[in-house]
Amino acid sequence: MKTFFNLIQEVQNPGLCHRCGGCVTFCTAVNYGALELSEEGIPRYGEIEKCIECGLCYTICPEIDEMEEETKRLVSWSAPIGRVLENSVARSREPEIRNVATDGGLVTSILLHLFETGKIDGAIVTRQINQFQREPFLALSKEDIISSAGFHFDTSHGMKSFSDRYLTFSSIEELRPMMAKGLRRVAFVGTPCQIKSIRKMQALEIVPSEVITHCLGLFCSGNFVFGEEQRKKLAEIGEFSWDNVVKINIKDDFQVHLRGGRIITIPLDKLDFMKREACRFCSDYSAEFADLSFGGVGVDEGWTNVLARTPLGRAVFADARGKTVEEFSSSLGMRVASQALERVLHWSEKKREMAVTNRQELRSPSVKLKE
Repeated sequence: MKTFFNLIQEVQNPGLCHRCGGCVTFCTAVNYGALELSEEGIPRYGEIEKCIECGLCYTICPEIDEMEEETKRLVSWSAPIGRVLENSVARSREPEIRNVATDGGLVTSILLHLFETGKIDGAIVTRQINQFQREPFLALSKEDIISSAGFHFDTSHGMKSFSDRYLTFSSIEELRPMMAKGLRRVAFVGTPCQIKSIRKMQALEIVPSEVITHCLGLFCSGNFVFGEEQRKKLAEIGEFSWDNVVKINIKDDFQVHLRGGRIITIPLDKLDFMKREACRFCSDYSAEFADLSFGGVGVDEGWTNVLARTPLGRAVFADARGKTVEEFSSSLGMRVASQALERVLHWSEKKREMAVTNRQELRSPSVKLKE
């Protein structure tokens, strides 16, 4: 049986670790405590003598093929981008949410609807603590959920103070305080790799995945290191000053919104110098294992492209429609949604092809793996 030692050799050393935190979360949930996260969010042995070599940390890693077919069956996955029962273009009905959120605040409104109708007790999200830093956060109220709205740039893996990163998305590690509070119905918002790790735990029926009742996935072209050096280079590429930036976003391009309304767009391929190593090998753009997947690609500013992937996801969106959520104009909605889905297919294919190419190079004898 393979263990965390094998994860180090097969995933971490080649640079494939996404820092999703799944392996550490499971180990902590069953009170083994053998694993922990480093300050950089990389799983490592904490107290190695506590490891019972169960091998489950290895199995639930999204980079490991074990349980792949079982996980796909769990969500009725189908090619080329996972199951899509319905797609739409929508946004929050509340102007105050649209003003603080990204792409119309659709994810925030879905979470609020679930919370206010008693479907969930809380949500694992992130909240901003300064211009370039977010922290994982367990939202337990309407105010908590609204405070988590906004653009997310780099994956949050549970770090609480790492000032040169712009932390984003949710952290699987935040499942620990959720369990301590006795919560049993929680929504999780995260990246494709994080969602897949949770689905693998659910396929295995192991803790703490049973308390995650809704998986909301975010389109992901890659997660980025956003330190001082990277910010400086990005400003040089776009010819702007960070003092003049109102907000940033990713659609088909990287967008920098400046005071006065000007928007600077930078092609995503120019951000490769910021991209995390593991993202070069990830093939999932549209969160293919989620209940609902969200992104701004292919739609106008202030709107979100949403894919309902499971019956649960479709039911949630249908119930929120007309209450906390409004869809694009009915006369144009179907055509706009169809065009948006085409963009998702395009970016998914592009990311998948890039992942295949990079993995082939990784396996090449001429490539020296990381120590």
